[in-house]
Amino acid sequence: MPRKTTTSLERKVNPDRKYQSILVQRLINKSMLDGKKQVAERAVYEAIEGAAKELKSENPVEVLEKAIANVSPDFEVKSRRVGGANYQIPFPISGHRQLHFAFSWLVQAARARSGMPYAKRLQAEIVDAYNEAGAAFKKKEDCHRMAEANRAFAHFARA
Repeated sequence: MPRKTTTSLERKVNPDRKYQSILVQRLINKSMLDGKKQVAERAVYEAIEGAAKELKSENPVEVLEKAIANVSPDFEVKSRRVGGANYQIPFPISGHRQLHFAFSWLVQAARARSGMPYAKRLQAEIVDAYNEAGAAFKKKEDCHRMAEANRAFAHFARA
C-alpha cells in the first residue's frame, strides 16, 4: 500500500436513493451495524428530516452539509519520535479524511447519547453540530486545540 492515498485507492460511493447525495449515503454507511443497511437508511432519513424540521429548513441535505462542515477538522496531531522524545506534530487534513472524521465523530456522539431511539439521538447530534455545539463539535475543537498547543513542533513534519 502506498503511504499517500491515490485516486485509484478511493472507493466510489454511489448516491443514496432518496436525495441522490453522496454525503447522505456515507452517513448511512457509517451508521450501519451488522450489514443492516435498510435499518440505518431509515434512521438517517428520519434524523435528517427531523433536524431540518427542527431548524425550520426546507432542505434536509443542506442541514446535513452544514453540520458536517462544522464538525470537519482542519488539523490533527500525529505522534513522532525525534531524538528520544515523542512529539505531537500537527498536520493539516484534506478532503476524504476530514469527512471520515466528521462522520465518525457524529455517529459516535449519537451512539453515546442515551434514553431515546438512534434516529432521535442522531437528529439531536446533527442539530447540535449545525449550531456548533454537542459532543462531535467538541471533539473537533479539542483536536484543533491540541494542534494549536503543539504548533511549535510543526517544523518536525516531513515535507
